[in-house]
Parts: sequence; structure tokens; C-alpha cells
Amino acid sequence: MKRWIAVMVLMVGVAGVRQANAQESAAGPGTVNVTVIPGGAAFFVEGKDSKVPSFANYGLGAGVDVNFNRFVGVEAEVTGALGVTQNLQFTSGTVNAKTPNLLNYSGNLVISAANHSAVVPYVTGGVGGLTVFNQLAVGIAQNQTFLTGNVGGGVKWLYGSGRWGLRGDYRFVTVRADDQAPSFFGRDTRYGHRVYGGVVINAVR
Repeated sequence: MKRWIAVMVLMVGVAGVRQANAQESAAGPGTVNVTVIPGGAAFFVEGKDSKVPSFANYGLGAGVDVNFNRFVGVEAEVTGALGVTQNLQFTSGTVNAKTPNLLNYSGNLVISAANHSAVVPYVTGGVGGLTVFNQLAVGIAQNQTFLTGNVGGGVKWLYGSGRWGLRGDYRFVTVRADDQAPSFFGRDTRYGHRVYGGVVINAVR
């Protein structure tokens, strides 16, 4: 009888370990994930010598990331920053005007924490482009595209089996200067901060 009890305890223990392993393997990001960004913000600080004002836009967009393993992946992002009517502080005074719409696209390397947890911190960085659309109210007569770089990080929280989850992300963005750019944006190197909250959908396990 004692042998049978020992065997049963052993079988229950093995079954419990298998179930825990199955739950762990289900957690964590999938091979291919889609992030939908319904809300965020992009904030650009004042330009050189405060000649051009700081401003903030409303952000939204989407991204697709491919994970080669638990540690390393790449991500392609397309995000927009919609212009918002706000007070802009120029050297000549304050002007109430709508800021230009922005379109950012980038490719990034993503390094994630090595775990099977539902909470996955990560760091990321990459390069891309930023298109500033015409907005005559601030002196931008035509669309113009600039080279950008970004570094940042965030955290993903995956629900249950990991089929979907939530994500918070922060990026520090640098926009390369262009002597032919309008004075409002791009003639000097600009620095910005971008934050967003998104929904992560596991497309491929």
C-alpha cells in the first residue's frame, strides 16, 4: 500500500510539473506580435536657443515585431502624431495655432528580459524617418522628411495564454537637422519624447 501511495504521489507531482511547464511555455511573447496603438503622445522640446517652440501632438499607430528567441527580436513601427491646436511660444510672442501632423516609421532592435513570465520588460533602439506635413499656420509650406533615431524601452503584460496583452512604451527621439527645412521644425536638430499605451496581439506562437 505504501508503494502505491508513493507511486500516486509521484504521478501527481509529475503531472503538476508538466502543467506548470505548459503554463510557462504559454506565457511570454509569441514569434510574431502585432501592437495596435490607440493612444499616446509625442512631445518635442524647444529648438536651439529657444528660437522655435516646444509642442505636443496626439499619437496613434501600429507595429509588428518578430522574435528570433526569448532575448532578441526586431520591430517595424508606423506611428502618427496628429496636430493639436495649442499655444506656441515664439520669441516674438505667443501664437495659438495647430501644429503639423507627423508620420514616423522606424525599424528597431528589441532586447527582452529572458523569462516565461506574463510581464516582459524590454529595451529597444533603431532608426527611421519622420515626415512633417504642411501646416501654413506655422510656416510649413510643403511636406518634408527627416532622418531619425530612437532609444527607449517598455513593458508588455500578456494575459492568460499570451494571445493578447497590453504594452507601455517610451522613446527618446532625435531628428536630424536639415538646412533647407522650415524654421519651425527641422532646421536645427530636434529632440522629442514619445509615450504610448497599446494592445498586443499574438499573431504566431
